[in-house]
Amino acid sequence: MLEANQRAPQPADRSTRRAEQRAAISSRFEQFEKRQSELWWLTRSVLFLLALAYAWTSWDSVRSLAHGFEKLPIFLVLLIILFGVYTWKKTQELSEMRGLMRGLEQHDEAGPSEKQLGQLFEIISRSQQGYRDLIDSFDDVLLALTLEGQIRAVNRSFSDLVGTPFQEIVGKPITDFLQEGTGEGSELVRRAMPRFMERRQWSGVVQVRLKGQGTPFYFDCVAHAMMRDGEIHGITVLGRDVSALRKNEARFTELFESLQEGIYITTPDGTILDVNPALVRMLGYDSKEELLKRRVPEIFVDQAERKIVQAEVERQPMVQGREITLIRKDGTSIVCLNTAAAVRDNAGRVVRYQGALMDITERREMERRLHQQQEFARRLVDNFPDLILVLDTADHYTFVSPRCKEILGYDVEDTQNMEFGGRTHPEDLPAAMSLYKDIIAGKQTFASLEIRVRHKLGDWRRIRFNFSPLSDEKGNIEGVVLSGRDVTDLKRLEEQLIQAEKLAAMGQMLAGVAHELNNPLTAILGVTELLREREGADDSTKRQLELTHRQARRAARIVQNLLEFSRPASTQKRPLDLNNLLERTLQLQEHSLRRNNIEVDFHPHPDLPNVIGDANQLIQVFLNLVTNAEQAIRELRDSGRIQIRAGRNGNQLTITVQDDGVGIRPEALPRIFDPFYTTKRPGGGTGLGLSICMSIIREHGGNIEAEILPAGGSAFTIYLPAASGQNPDMVSTPSETAGISAEAVRPTDDLLRGRAVLVLDDEESLRMLLQEGLTARGLHVDCAASTEEALAHLGRSSYDVFLCDLHLSSGGFTVDGRDAASRILEAAGAQRPAVIYMTGDLVESSQVTAGRGEPFCLQKPFRISDVLALLRDVLSGAPAEARNTR
Repeated sequence: MLEANQRAPQPADRSTRRAEQRAAISSRFEQFEKRQSELWWLTRSVLFLLALAYAWTSWDSVRSLAHGFEKLPIFLVLLIILFGVYTWKKTQELSEMRGLMRGLEQHDEAGPSEKQLGQLFEIISRSQQGYRDLIDSFDDVLLALTLEGQIRAVNRSFSDLVGTPFQEIVGKPITDFLQEGTGEGSELVRRAMPRFMERRQWSGVVQVRLKGQGTPFYFDCVAHAMMRDGEIHGITVLGRDVSALRKNEARFTELFESLQEGIYITTPDGTILDVNPALVRMLGYDSKEELLKRRVPEIFVDQAERKIVQAEVERQPMVQGREITLIRKDGTSIVCLNTAAAVRDNAGRVVRYQGALMDITERREMERRLHQQQEFARRLVDNFPDLILVLDTADHYTFVSPRCKEILGYDVEDTQNMEFGGRTHPEDLPAAMSLYKDIIAGKQTFASLEIRVRHKLGDWRRIRFNFSPLSDEKGNIEGVVLSGRDVTDLKRLEEQLIQAEKLAAMGQMLAGVAHELNNPLTAILGVTELLREREGADDSTKRQLELTHRQARRAARIVQNLLEFSRPASTQKRPLDLNNLLERTLQLQEHSLRRNNIEVDFHPHPDLPNVIGDANQLIQVFLNLVTNAEQAIRELRDSGRIQIRAGRNGNQLTITVQDDGVGIRPEALPRIFDPFYTTKRPGGGTGLGLSICMSIIREHGGNIEAEILPAGGSAFTIYLPAASGQNPDMVSTPSETAGISAEAVRPTDDLLRGRAVLVLDDEESLRMLLQEGLTARGLHVDCAASTEEALAHLGRSSYDVFLCDLHLSSGGFTVDGRDAASRILEAAGAQRPAVIYMTGDLVESSQVTAGRGEPFCLQKPFRISDVLALLRDVLSGAPAEARNTR
């Protein structure tokens, strides 16, 4: 327009066109001014009302703040006033520009002056710069296009986006800045344009590829039609760059689709809105659409559980790690960990639930199997008879099996502060520590060692430990595993077995010695008896013979007791006299008691009932108690006293053995009858004596009790049931001081006179004794040292009785007397003699008294009177009385 005013006047038609143009410009300018005035007025009104409302509602709150914030509303009002002044000033500029335009219209023929043109250009420049600054301040892209796509205006954001100055953008087609595509975008614009022309606005997300840039851009656009005289002359587009948001959405979608955990979005009424592929696979469905047709209650095993989970999600900001059980498509159940949160609207109502599910079914199954294995291992360790210990590399216990309580008396809690070797015997500690270090160092992979470990009660237990290394997952040794077996009882049993073997060997030796001693003792008893019966002996000779006979009887009794103790006969219970059993026990221990200066106080109880039992077993019990009392006294002093009392308490007989020795510790009293438990020093006992005694007494229907005496020492009381109405099976032992008169052994009848007796014994002294002693009583006696010699005698005459030794020797070989007797009886034919066996072994009462036609037994040493009495019984046909010819 300025250029046109500076040119020379034109023809009338051009003037007419100028007038029309000026009118059009003036009309548009007035419309613009009017709309701008309305806009500014509305803006000022709204801002003023907002300021007043803020000041009214927030005055009290602002006054309560520090630092004089109560002046803030005043500043806000002043700011609004300044903004009003600024808008008024701009309005004045527009009014001035309008006045200049009207002046130009009124002086069109004369042409505007240079001053008017300068003023108008200055106003327009100031106005354009203000609007330019306004649109350039937008972060979003702003551009104006013609309907043909030509750019009419843009802001600085668009200029920076395409990297082109403003002057090079305006007037060019928008396609000059976009990459050519497949043409789908142009086709989409062509189809959407009629709808835009109808509605005059459009919004949506547009993907744009700019020239020179490889990555696409996404803009959230709002397009409005530019109207002129009711017609659309262009398009204004405001676009916000949402490329980063779209990338984040793409990443989220990719993550949503690729997560191994199941993701879901549901509504409170149970509708499934969305799920990811992992959840589809987790629940066993073929497609996402198939799962979306289901409802949440249909995939919960327990509806009550669903309600609880729903309540927790609504009550808490987020529920994490909640275990739930769901149903798969095939009907099987899976266990999942649920992490969920509720999404609410502006009113606080729950509009949907979203969360993630992790399938832990396999983990739970593994945990179940692991628990079973751990439980199995725990039960195995608890029931394992051996002690299990685990040590780390610092000698500390990391595991101790409960068997520790049974073996060593310690609770598992007691071992937490213990170190390896703290309870080990000093003599065994170096070897144990050396082996432990070798295992830690990897020098050995397995080793065994027997260690003495102190029990909580103070005694030493022998434990045989097996050492082996404990390695981690990389094979590095991180500790040592020890399995220990208590071999204390086994060691004692081995010692007992060795002792038993020694005792057995000693018993065999004693039996042999007793057998050999019985023969000379028989000769001594028989000779002294014969000499005492001769007439003409003076009193001194008779006293000497009496002393010899008494001592021989004593020796015979000692031999008999040794033989019974070393080689006991088979168990046979019969009525027994306790007084007699106690006397025999003291006779066995008499020498040891006298040597250790121990006095025994024992008085037989008169009229004491019998007891049914085995004599050898009861003597073993009494002997063990007396021996223990003797040892207890010797531990305390050089002399002492043992008191033995027998009595009756109702239907029970009591035998009490009391000593004044060291006594019994109170803590040992409950275990004193346990097998292998001993309070003696190592090597002093096997710990089986009292246990065997208790077993024997209980077999006899009784019991043993031990007590600690207040004055010192201990007392053991045996309780046995009394027998009723039976005579005791006891041995009638001639008194050592009683004399044997000739009348006592002289036959009272002529039954034996003239009878023939054949004696077979390899001992010459016995043959001579029997021949002289029996011949003096009127019997015919032939003696033989061997079976052949006896057969020779049998060939010349017949015999009424055959006396045969059970153990014969001939030419250095042992011959069984039973075989010899069989040969003699076979050779005798119809005139078979009665057989009496002579032996130095222990003989039962049933063997002494045999039935008709059965052999009798005569136990050495014996007297001539015993032989005569047995011969009378045999030859008379009456059963002989039970005798013990000791």
